[in-house]
Amino acid sequence: MTDQPVQLGSGYASRRYDAMQPTDLLADEVRQRRETGYDVDEIVREANRTDPADRTAVLGLVDRMTQATRRPDWPYVEPDALADIDATLTARPTLTAVPESRLADKIHAGWLGRIAGCNVGKPVESGDYWTSDRIREYLTRADAYPLRDYVPVLDPMPDGFRLVDCWPQTTRGNVKGSARDDDIDYAILALHLLETHGSALRPQHVGAAWTRLFPIGQVFTAERAAYLNLVNGFTVPEVARRRNPYREWIGAQIRGDVFGYVHAGNPWAAAQLSYQDASLSHTGNGIYGEMWAAALVAAAFTASSPREMVERATGVVPPESRLAEALRAVLTLEADGVAWKDALKVIQERYGHYSWVHTINNAAIVAAALLWSDGDYLTGVGRVVMSGWDTDSNGATVGSILGVLTGTKGLPEHLIAPLEDRTRSALFGFDNSRISDLADRTVQLAVRGLE
Repeated sequence: MTDQPVQLGSGYASRRYDAMQPTDLLADEVRQRRETGYDVDEIVREANRTDPADRTAVLGLVDRMTQATRRPDWPYVEPDALADIDATLTARPTLTAVPESRLADKIHAGWLGRIAGCNVGKPVESGDYWTSDRIREYLTRADAYPLRDYVPVLDPMPDGFRLVDCWPQTTRGNVKGSARDDDIDYAILALHLLETHGSALRPQHVGAAWTRLFPIGQVFTAERAAYLNLVNGFTVPEVARRRNPYREWIGAQIRGDVFGYVHAGNPWAAAQLSYQDASLSHTGNGIYGEMWAAALVAAAFTASSPREMVERATGVVPPESRLAEALRAVLTLEADGVAWKDALKVIQERYGHYSWVHTINNAAIVAAALLWSDGDYLTGVGRVVMSGWDTDSNGATVGSILGVLTGTKGLPEHLIAPLEDRTRSALFGFDNSRISDLADRTVQLAVRGLE
């Protein structure tokens, strides 16, 4: 293999990360393979001799990459099976009991914090465009830096800036109930799945719910690839692997919170249950991202500090994986007393080569925002959104965790009141759900336990 990998021609530039587009699949699979230590140079050479409009030929090249060989010096150990993941763990977190009297408030705060944090990040959710530098410049012009509210709208909008299309429903003064978002849809779906299947939940149940309740146009990247595999008759584990170059992206990480709510104080139980959800559509670090997020939420119920919960949750991640390596690096930066802006720069330099919707870089930013939050909701959510990359997903995750950590009294009224206790949803039958009802149903599961 040469020092410089062979580059794909411009006809294969991935623009939409869309599993329905063969050229996207090929370009993104090349990227995924190279990020995981595989040599695909010969496939790239052949692709450059192939007409990008020839769907059959392009998809054939995508399929052939499953036969690629990994370089012998690949240093990471990243298993997919739960038993194999468990076998790698050396610091699995233990159960810390949560008094029942604290559950209801903390779970309610988790739901509110997640939904508010998601809406804060939505107007700037486009990581290739809304970089941290662009976000800072925009907020500075709006006299809203550092961010401690919904993103304001500048009128007229300055040249060089454009908010995401959802801005009329998600910006300061315009929030009237929560906007619809997949980061919220998946939390609602997780609650429904646990009410239906309890601890018997398996990937097949998750897949059946997707195809019954979700329109395919409202799921993205790995979830869309898995959805296509489901409707084409493929089963687990091929659902996650076939023509799915997004299998280590952030889609699973945004689905873990409710597993943490119902296993308050028990990060490993939360992680194990979230595995059943993640493994439908993800592999490797994509799975670990959801397990880690679920464990973070569970740990937040009893943690005395953000550092404690990040350290405990990292115990569910295979220690020789790239995700664990990144999380340890962030913990070290904080322990060494590195200032926030310098830590952000280091994280961007080390992990910015990943897609802006990859698990590893976004998890690193989530961990950093928590560690440098001082346990304050507005500081944590503001910093993670100002960091760029997947702003709404990260705002939701940090908001959920800090909501649980601080309880409802720690949530800012100017973010919570505009939600009006309701959220839109693309899930069939779940639109305009009441947030308080979602929280109450979650409390019932947490109190009685999963059957």
